[in-house]
Amino acid sequence: MNKHYIIDGNNLIGKIKSIWEVQKKDKQASREKLAFLLDRYFIKKKTKVSLHFDGFAADAIRTSKIKIKYSDNKTADSKIKIEIDQSKNPKLIAVVSSDNSVKQYAKLNSCTVINSEEFAEEIFRKEDNNIEEVKIKDINNEEIKRLFGVD
Repeated sequence: MNKHYIIDGNNLIGKIKSIWEVQKKDKQASREKLAFLLDRYFIKKKTKVSLHFDGFAADAIRTSKIKIKYSDNKTADSKIKIEIDQSKNPKLIAVVSSDNSVKQYAKLNSCTVINSEEFAEEIFRKEDNNIEEVKIKDINNEEIKRLFGVD
């Protein structure tokens, strides 16, 4: 069976400076940039990926590898815990978060835990850091929507 990554999206956004700067001005744009970045990172990996955000979906974000989940009236943390509970084999789950309650819950359920800071570093270690940072900063919402076929 393949590894399943469950990612605390808001937490990870806070650990990637270029995306965090966008978040301060435009929450939807920061979510799109993170989804695009993760899609590129996981594109050739045989993994399942769930990306959790607090709140409600705004515009649809289309990705090829990432399943985006919104917490609606709950917290993303509680939805992450529910997803862990519903797993048939939590040992195959890697939870990406820096939230202590999420990390502790994941550990108690035999999941692998990856701190958001470490995961952010890993994303950029796989690709040329400088080139990727420039790409993220240069991609605007319209380009992202065009890339993912959103009108």
